[in-house]
Amino acid sequence: MSDSDTSPAAVATPFEWIGGEGAIRQLVDRFYDLMDLEPGYAELRATHGSTLDDARNKLFWFLCGWLGGPDHYQERFGHPRLRARHMPFAIGILERNQWVTCMDQAMGEVGVPEDLRQRLKQSFMNTADWMRNK
Repeated sequence: MSDSDTSPAAVATPFEWIGGEGAIRQLVDRFYDLMDLEPGYAELRATHGSTLDDARNKLFWFLCGWLGGPDHYQERFGHPRLRARHMPFAIGILERNQWVTCMDQAMGEVGVPEDLRQRLKQSFMNTADWMRNK
Protein backbone atom coordinates (compact mmCIF):
# COMPACT_ATOMS: atom_id res chain seq x y z
CA MET A 1 0.00 0.00 0.00
CA SER A 2 1.41 3.42 -0.87
CA ASP A 3 1.47 6.32 1.60
CA SER A 4 -1.49 7.93 -0.17
CA ASP A 5 -3.53 4.76 0.37
CA THR A 6 -3.17 5.07 4.15
CA SER A 7 -4.09 8.75 4.40
CA PRO A 8 -7.09 9.59 6.58
CA ALA A 9 -9.19 10.36 3.50
CA ALA A 10 -8.40 6.98 1.93
CA VAL A 11 -9.57 4.84 4.85
CA ALA A 12 -12.93 4.52 6.53
CA THR A 13 -11.83 3.83 10.12
CA PRO A 14 -8.83 4.28 12.43
CA PHE A 15 -8.65 0.45 12.39
CA GLU A 16 -7.84 0.59 8.67
CA TRP A 17 -5.62 3.66 9.04
CA ILE A 18 -3.44 1.99 11.67
CA GLY A 19 -3.10 -1.11 9.50
CA GLY A 20 -5.62 -3.62 10.84
CA GLU A 21 -5.22 -6.45 13.32
CA GLY A 22 -1.53 -7.10 12.64
CA ALA A 23 -0.60 -3.50 13.40
CA ILE A 24 -2.78 -3.41 16.50
CA ARG A 25 -1.19 -6.63 17.80
CA GLN A 26 2.25 -5.13 17.20
CA LEU A 27 1.24 -1.95 19.07
CA VAL A 28 -0.22 -3.83 22.02
CA ASP A 29 2.78 -6.14 22.27
CA ARG A 30 5.19 -3.20 22.22
CA PHE A 31 3.10 -1.39 24.84
CA TYR A 32 3.25 -4.32 27.26
CA ASP A 33 6.91 -5.02 26.48
CA LEU A 34 7.75 -1.42 27.37
CA MET A 35 5.64 -1.61 30.52
CA ASP A 36 7.51 -4.73 31.56
CA LEU A 37 10.99 -3.40 30.73
CA GLU A 38 11.09 0.35 31.39
CA PRO A 39 11.60 1.48 35.00
CA GLY A 40 9.58 4.62 34.26
CA TYR A 41 6.44 2.48 34.04
CA ALA A 42 6.99 0.55 37.28
CA GLU A 43 3.86 1.79 39.05
CA LEU A 44 1.74 0.99 36.00
CA ARG A 45 3.29 -2.46 35.75
CA ALA A 46 2.58 -3.05 39.44
CA THR A 47 -1.17 -2.68 38.79
CA HIS A 48 -1.03 -5.83 36.63
CA GLY A 49 -0.59 -9.42 37.73
CA SER A 50 2.52 -11.52 37.45
CA THR A 51 1.87 -12.13 33.75
CA LEU A 52 0.71 -9.72 31.07
CA ASP A 53 -0.73 -12.33 28.69
CA ASP A 54 -4.36 -11.80 29.65
CA ALA A 55 -4.00 -8.02 29.54
CA ARG A 56 -2.31 -8.19 26.12
CA ASN A 57 -5.18 -10.15 24.64
CA LYS A 58 -7.91 -8.06 26.22
CA LEU A 59 -6.37 -4.77 25.08
CA PHE A 60 -5.84 -6.16 21.58
CA TRP A 61 -9.43 -7.38 21.36
CA PHE A 62 -10.74 -4.10 22.77
CA LEU A 63 -8.67 -1.85 20.49
CA CYS A 64 -9.73 -3.75 17.38
CA GLY A 65 -13.36 -2.86 18.03
CA TRP A 66 -12.73 0.58 19.51
CA LEU A 67 -10.81 1.57 16.38
CA GLY A 68 -13.63 0.42 14.10
CA GLY A 69 -12.65 -3.16 13.34
CA PRO A 70 -14.02 -6.50 14.57
CA ASP A 71 -15.66 -6.45 18.01
CA HIS A 72 -13.57 -9.30 19.42
CA TYR A 73 -13.84 -8.01 22.98
CA GLN A 74 -17.61 -7.63 22.97
CA GLU A 75 -18.03 -11.05 21.39
CA ARG A 76 -16.14 -12.58 24.32
CA PHE A 77 -17.14 -10.42 27.28
CA GLY A 78 -20.04 -8.17 26.33
CA HIS A 79 -19.95 -4.41 26.73
CA PRO A 80 -16.48 -3.22 27.80
CA ARG A 81 -17.72 -1.23 30.84
CA LEU A 82 -14.19 0.11 31.11
CA ARG A 83 -14.54 2.08 34.32
CA ALA A 84 -16.37 -0.71 36.15
CA ARG A 85 -13.86 -3.34 35.02
CA HIS A 86 -10.95 -1.18 36.21
CA MET A 87 -12.39 -0.20 39.61
CA PRO A 88 -10.51 -2.97 41.47
CA PHE A 89 -7.23 -1.31 40.44
CA ALA A 90 -5.95 1.87 42.05
CA ILE A 91 -5.64 4.32 39.16
CA GLY A 92 -4.40 7.80 39.95
CA ILE A 93 -2.68 10.55 38.03
CA LEU A 94 0.65 8.71 38.07
CA GLU A 95 -0.81 5.49 36.62
CA ARG A 96 -2.86 7.48 34.09
CA ASN A 97 0.20 9.39 32.93
CA GLN A 98 2.36 6.28 32.74
CA TRP A 99 -0.30 4.45 30.70
CA VAL A 100 -0.65 7.28 28.19
CA THR A 101 3.11 7.87 27.98
CA CYS A 102 3.80 4.16 27.52
CA MET A 103 1.16 3.89 24.80
CA ASP A 104 2.47 7.02 23.07
CA GLN A 105 6.01 5.59 23.14
CA ALA A 106 4.72 2.30 21.71
CA MET A 107 2.80 4.14 18.97
CA GLY A 108 5.95 6.03 18.04
CA GLU A 109 8.11 2.93 18.03
CA VAL A 110 5.77 0.87 15.84
CA GLY A 111 5.22 3.72 13.38
CA VAL A 112 1.61 4.76 13.91
CA PRO A 113 1.07 7.66 11.47
CA GLU A 114 1.66 10.95 13.30
CA ASP A 115 -1.81 12.39 12.65
CA LEU A 116 -3.45 9.25 13.99
CA ARG A 117 -0.98 9.04 16.86
CA GLN A 118 -1.92 12.52 18.06
CA ARG A 119 -5.64 11.80 17.79
CA LEU A 120 -5.29 8.52 19.64
CA LYS A 121 -3.09 10.05 22.32
CA GLN A 122 -5.81 12.61 23.09
CA SER A 123 -8.51 9.93 23.15
CA PHE A 124 -6.38 7.69 25.35
CA MET A 125 -5.75 10.58 27.75
CA ASN A 126 -9.46 11.37 27.96
CA THR A 127 -10.31 7.73 28.65
CA ALA A 128 -7.44 7.21 31.08
CA ASP A 129 -8.40 10.32 33.00
CA TRP A 130 -12.01 9.09 33.23
CA MET A 131 -10.70 5.80 34.66
CA ARG A 132 -8.99 7.47 37.63
CA ASN A 133 -10.40 6.29 40.94
CA LYS A 134 -7.91 7.63 43.49
